[in-house]
Amino acid sequence: MTTLDTAEHLRAAREALEAWPLTVAEVERVSVSENIAFRVTDAQARSYVLRLHRPEYHNHAELVSEQTWTAALLASGVDVPVVVKAADGRGYVPVDVADERRYAGLLEWVDGDTMAERIGSGRETDVPGCFSRLGGIMAALHQQASRWTPPPDFTRHAFDADGLMGQEPFWGRFWESPHLDGGQQGRLDDLRHRVHAMLSDYRDTDAFSLIHADLHAANVVVNGDRLHVIDFDDAGFGWHAYDFAVALYHHQDDADYPAIRDALIEGYRQVRPVADDTVAMIPLFLLIRSLASIGWTAARPELSRNADRTQWLMKLVDRDAASVVLP
Repeated sequence: MTTLDTAEHLRAAREALEAWPLTVAEVERVSVSENIAFRVTDAQARSYVLRLHRPEYHNHAELVSEQTWTAALLASGVDVPVVVKAADGRGYVPVDVADERRYAGLLEWVDGDTMAERIGSGRETDVPGCFSRLGGIMAALHQQASRWTPPPDFTRHAFDADGLMGQEPFWGRFWESPHLDGGQQGRLDDLRHRVHAMLSDYRDTDAFSLIHADLHAANVVVNGDRLHVIDFDDAGFGWHAYDFAVALYHHQDDADYPAIRDALIEGYRQVRPVADDTVAMIPLFLLIRSLASIGWTAARPELSRNADRTQWLMKLVDRDAASVVLP
């Protein structure tokens, strides 16, 4: 990021904050990825996170629906972000960032380290225990989603067969990535059709609801016994097995992966039943995660080493495809 980018981001953040009834003492940019996030401190030393949401990912109605679901999760006892409404009651306010129109939303700040940071630093030695707790969180989230009836104006994308492997999948046409050669593109297109056929035949409605869709250890903030789930940016309607696969994805090469996997499933079952058929679908959704990640990478040319990352993902695709019986 250049100095100009930093100044423009801070200007936009301060402009957006004028919509909230806060006496702002400090605004600090803490991350720039799809969204631009800031830590905001008010005159009473209370902290908040302000997010300027990326354009062309969710429209206003979809963003409001995200807040509607997290409010329902919060009411059910799941520790998720608490929305701070603007002075006029809006959950989001529009703001221009350079030549982009974005929506700004404010949440209460939660102190702590992510579960991934604790595991990576070695401060957390009981890694399977962490995943058992993560499984319990996932189960509580799926329990609420499976029992909840969204309001009529609720709108969110779907990770069904078309949303994952259709002609216009949610995370992009991965088989057309410019970082693949012609042979790789053709192979992924063929693989896409075969996976689409499997998903079209997978009709377990008891294992399909709203899902987080990015519920890995880096999106759980740990503060003592408190586990706080963040980043519902990708949340939509999908199969529960996809949430399992996302949680496990970056640990497949760990020596204790079988223990991590079993702990995640057992922690889930302590809160909510999960059918063996759903567990059996996890390898397929690990493959889907790799394929979707190729599309996600291709859509973000601002990231460094995209070609290298894509070739690494292709190795995961080859490995994951070997563990799945495809039609």
